[in-house]
Amino acid sequence: MPDMSAHLALTQLVPLAEELDKNKVTPGVLGFVVFAVLALAVWALMKSMNRHMNSISFEEAPDPAEPGTPAGKAGEKAQAAS
Repeated sequence: MPDMSAHLALTQLVPLAEELDKNKVTPGVLGFVVFAVLALAVWALMKSMNRHMNSISFEEAPDPAEPGTPAGKAGEKAQAAS
């Protein structure tokens, strides 16, 4: 019985396919819906990333080559000893 319904569906779809212009291909409504969903998802991800990036408090570590830092003083002592 499933074979008969598949055959019936194909016979109904063939005339629709023949009516379409073979030189004109459009994405249609489904293409627009998929594109709109992807655009909304990217917008939501960017908004979430922006919120997360703004909540990070980043302090840069001091440069070890600066003379005022403890690492810099240790480097100066090593150079003086050599």
